[in-house]
Amino acid sequence: MIHSPMSKQTYRVCFCFQRRFRIPPAEPPNGIKTLFNQYSENNLMDANHLQRFLVEVQKQDKATIADAETIITQNTPFIFHRKGFNLEAFFRYLVSATNSVLSPSHSASQDMTAPLSHYFIYTGHNSYLTGNQLSSDCSDVPIIQALERGVRVIELDIWPNSTKDDVLVLHGRTLTTPVELRTCLMSIKNHAFSASEYPVVVTLEDHLTTDLQAKVAEMIHQIFEDMLFTPDKDCLEEFPSPESLRKRVMISTKPPKEYLKGEKSAKKGNGSQEKDSSVEAWGGEIPSSADVYLIDDSDDSDDDDDEDLQADNVASEYKSLIAIHAGKGKGGLDDWLKVDPDKVRRLSLSEHELEKAAKTHGPQIVRFTQRNILRVYPKGTRFNSSNYNPLVGWMHGAQMVAFNMQGYGRSLWLMQGMFRANGGCGYVKKPQLLLKGGDEIFDPRIQLPVTMTLKITLYMGEGWYYDFEHTHFDAYSPPDFYARIGIAGVLADSVIKKTKMVEDSWNPAWNEEFEFCITVPELALLRIEVHEYDMSEKDDFAGQTCLPVKELSKGIRSVPLYSQKGDIYPSVKLLMSLNTL
Repeated sequence: MIHSPMSKQTYRVCFCFQRRFRIPPAEPPNGIKTLFNQYSENNLMDANHLQRFLVEVQKQDKATIADAETIITQNTPFIFHRKGFNLEAFFRYLVSATNSVLSPSHSASQDMTAPLSHYFIYTGHNSYLTGNQLSSDCSDVPIIQALERGVRVIELDIWPNSTKDDVLVLHGRTLTTPVELRTCLMSIKNHAFSASEYPVVVTLEDHLTTDLQAKVAEMIHQIFEDMLFTPDKDCLEEFPSPESLRKRVMISTKPPKEYLKGEKSAKKGNGSQEKDSSVEAWGGEIPSSADVYLIDDSDDSDDDDDEDLQADNVASEYKSLIAIHAGKGKGGLDDWLKVDPDKVRRLSLSEHELEKAAKTHGPQIVRFTQRNILRVYPKGTRFNSSNYNPLVGWMHGAQMVAFNMQGYGRSLWLMQGMFRANGGCGYVKKPQLLLKGGDEIFDPRIQLPVTMTLKITLYMGEGWYYDFEHTHFDAYSPPDFYARIGIAGVLADSVIKKTKMVEDSWNPAWNEEFEFCITVPELALLRIEVHEYDMSEKDDFAGQTCLPVKELSKGIRSVPLYSQKGDIYPSVKLLMSLNTL
């Protein structure tokens, strides 16, 4: 979007004085002007020129003349201009949504016929909470919002009501206000496949008596009917594929704990709340995956342990609907990570348990996740619904890295970025290196050779002029924008760099080049943040995005930016060049 030439904005400096700034229109960077001259004739880029540009610069090898003609027609507002692009029209096309950095397709592009254990799955934690973990309301609204964003795993904590004759969803032993289980299940049924047709897993954290378990089983069957997937035998020998489970709902659970865990959690809740800077828009960096190997072993206070379902404390009709059995069993880590050739299961570890296990059992965790499902959940002291570094789980093959979706911050931005891959369907195929067996089993602690070099030119940004009040960033002058750009991935790939600051401009032109050497591109995310420099206070947040490196479109691309909560801005975008070697 390009605003009218030479707009003006006035800023009040003090009671008596004002400063007036000319706001020039966004202009094509010099690199874009050079490309236009190269692929045009007499200041006109016709369909033949554009088709050659698409093939040679954008690396769209299958682009045809007809494709180029369609692009010109769709991006030229006046009929008498539709013979081709002039420089301004070409520039407008490049910054438009039709030239996005990711494929606009909302269908899965990866193989979806492998077992569920071969995929990272978009997973929520305490999906019913509207805010913090201690006193916020429980509701079906955040469940609906999560499903509409493509989340595929919904977690519900189910408890008896005060009269022990019905079931409520709430965070036990806290001040959270409950919501009826039926309300949550109906919302899941109605919204499960609004963003993706691939299966939804409902994990039930069960604190029920046998009678109430039977009631829940009846409720689940009544609500989901044919949508419900129930296995033919007690335990699956192998998980089915996402493709075979289209528009199906699966149940995963563990046994009740007779409130013991809840009481234990309530006692632990008396401690001080840990501050987590990632919940702030401009807070500290995401903890490095290197910190995994520096964890203090003394803190083992997490309370979400799994136990095997026992016939004497589980209603038979309840047990029969469980498709993904949760079980940690007795013993220590070696026992937890044993791979049974005859059945598969789900193991849950807290973020701290995973970090501690990673120091000594990295390859064993990877091997376990090749057949079984590993769920990782936030530590109990994240009362403010903050999150942790998801890459620790992903690099060890964990399929369900459970996040508090109602929060925001850099960790959640990475989660949202990972699941922009594969058409946003909520399932992302794990890289082959996490599926190799025998002597080739992946060890996340060992650095691999560089397999990709990502070259980026960050030309410019625009759109803040339309999406923000003119004094939003600075009361006295137009904003001073700079960008942070980097890679989040395995330890060897993680890096962040920074552009220069462009003063007093709503359309900052950075024109800076960056190069990133990447060892595991399948686990790499391109991180971009834009901030406005403030001399006297904390720098202002101005947009962010995280993008899966393996799915980046090559060439000159438009990159939309998102708010702190992950909502796309209507107008704010960057113009970048991306190429790989």
